[in-house]
Amino acid sequence: MASLYELLALPVPLLKNSLRHGCAALLVLLAALPVAAQTLSDVDPGGPIRLRQPVSPSAAEAERARSAERERSEARDELRRRDRDARRMEAPLGGQPRLIGDDPVGYRPGEFELFVRRLVAPLQIRRYGAELMAEPDEAGAADYSPLVPPDYLISAGDELVVTLWGSVDADLRLQVDRSGRIAIPRVGPVMVAGVRYGDLPAVISRRVGQVFRNFELSVSLAQLRGVRVYVTGYVAQPGAYTVSSLATVSNALLRAGGPSAAGSFRQIQLRRANQVAATLDLYDLLLKGERAGDVVVQASDVIHVGAIGTQVAMVGSVNKPAIFELKPGETAADVLRMAGGFTAVADRTRLAVERLDERSSTRIAEVALPAGAAAPLGSGDVLRAFSAVDAALPVQRQNKRVRVEGEVQRPGEYVMPAQSSVADAITAAGGLTASAYVFGTEFNRESVRITQQDNYERALRDLETEMTRAATTTRASTADEAAAQQARGANVTRLVERLRAIRPSGRIVLQLPPETRDLPNLALEDGDRIYVPPRSTTIGVFGSVFNGGSYLYNDGRSVEDYLRLAGGPTRGADSQSTFVIRANGTVVSGRQVNSGWFGGDNLQGVAAQPGDTIFVPEEVNKTTLVQNLKDWTQILSQFGLGIAAIKTLGN
Repeated sequence: MASLYELLALPVPLLKNSLRHGCAALLVLLAALPVAAQTLSDVDPGGPIRLRQPVSPSAAEAERARSAERERSEARDELRRRDRDARRMEAPLGGQPRLIGDDPVGYRPGEFELFVRRLVAPLQIRRYGAELMAEPDEAGAADYSPLVPPDYLISAGDELVVTLWGSVDADLRLQVDRSGRIAIPRVGPVMVAGVRYGDLPAVISRRVGQVFRNFELSVSLAQLRGVRVYVTGYVAQPGAYTVSSLATVSNALLRAGGPSAAGSFRQIQLRRANQVAATLDLYDLLLKGERAGDVVVQASDVIHVGAIGTQVAMVGSVNKPAIFELKPGETAADVLRMAGGFTAVADRTRLAVERLDERSSTRIAEVALPAGAAAPLGSGDVLRAFSAVDAALPVQRQNKRVRVEGEVQRPGEYVMPAQSSVADAITAAGGLTASAYVFGTEFNRESVRITQQDNYERALRDLETEMTRAATTTRASTADEAAAQQARGANVTRLVERLRAIRPSGRIVLQLPPETRDLPNLALEDGDRIYVPPRSTTIGVFGSVFNGGSYLYNDGRSVEDYLRLAGGPTRGADSQSTFVIRANGTVVSGRQVNSGWFGGDNLQGVAAQPGDTIFVPEEVNKTTLVQNLKDWTQILSQFGLGIAAIKTLGN
């Protein structure tokens, strides 16, 4: 380098040129210092070589583009959600607000489906696979993260995660560019387009092995590229959709909301380069779980849904009542198979068919099975499977299951043949014991219990209506009367609630002589219960008596004798309404025969029977002497005022 003296000795133009070149060299040296420092930092004398993630202007632009695309996707999803919420309560064809629990949101039933619903109301019958015809899927391609299969072909737009450890340390996210390459720092570009995902680690490892030794490598897909496909035909929302590069025909179809009410589930074509590349039958997927035609889509593919074919309905006792779409040649047996077969209680010998072209004439026909299972079906036919248990069967031709309890030799349940009687059931149980009290036999029947329950509930409704009407039409002139009326209303409410808690037993009263040993020749029904009690040794006296309880039975005593043993009726008792409940279920009342103008006690001389229950009720609507005098005073005063008024008018 020239000395300062030599530089000063130079002419002025040459001196300016030398200073200019020296400054430029100094600036280059200063700019190279950070790069040299970074290169030195990548090499650790005691550790592996560290490769840094390359950051290029193109990568930054791509990240900004992905961020903008995510924001646009979120905005579109928000608009779809608002539109869906606005249409949830939109009135359908019937004019009534659609309940969200009835049909999937966005589902529009067809005309034949509405007709079948009217036939089987209130059941909700839908087209088979209607759950697929809902709102378009809001999830974009970025949210679709399936397991990548080994035969997946890497293409431009895929993003790879490359991890190296050992002699070299790296954790890189590399995007496949349009030329099909990825760029690894200090290694260079690697061609990966067209490589199977399962072969990708070996391809990258061979290329890295040309630069480094003694390392391990792992490769995975960070983000799949999106492909644009077109969904056309009879779908809920046809149009262009961007889906994942691993999406299949069914995934893209669901993004469009599935086939519409006029769209076919069984004729779905994948068209690629103006040719049919695959045909999908959704029934194979729904019924068998097969996805033979559900292939992976490619960019610019067209998924076309054709018009719906022949539709028939299968209702009744089948496992999956629904409306099914048929292909040419499919029969009633195929429809029955699609419906899951008969239920456990179905009549498997016949079907009813209501044909569209015969509704104005015969309307409905019966098809015998299995001979008629191969019968062809037409569009609009309705098949119905019958239940084998809904209809009541002939009682006289069935065996009966009865229960015999009490004083018999072998109590238990027995299956009796048709035309059996109560006496036959006692004989099957080994006959009566010596202590059997046939007069008190309790005979319960299920059909009678159901009838009693219906009549009892009807009587309660009538009683409640009558009491409510009486309470609302009665006027109260004083505060005492209003309070009394309110108290009566509360008592009526409590009474009705207590009466509703009572359940009839279905007992049939057997009108037998007290000393009989034979039961009546009554035909049995399924579910009958026969209970023969032992001969009772007590008589019960309850109600408004001084000492209610049970007393030993003595032959020859009357009902009055047992009332005297209980101390007789109290002052507040309604002795004229005393009644006796016999062991066989009959009732003897003191009001059965009216004796005298003021009534009388008609239980005098009535002999008591073993197991009798004597009940003396409390008198209802009792009044005291003061209340009676007050009422009579008011009546007489009003009567006197009336006479005085008449006399005044006469004068």
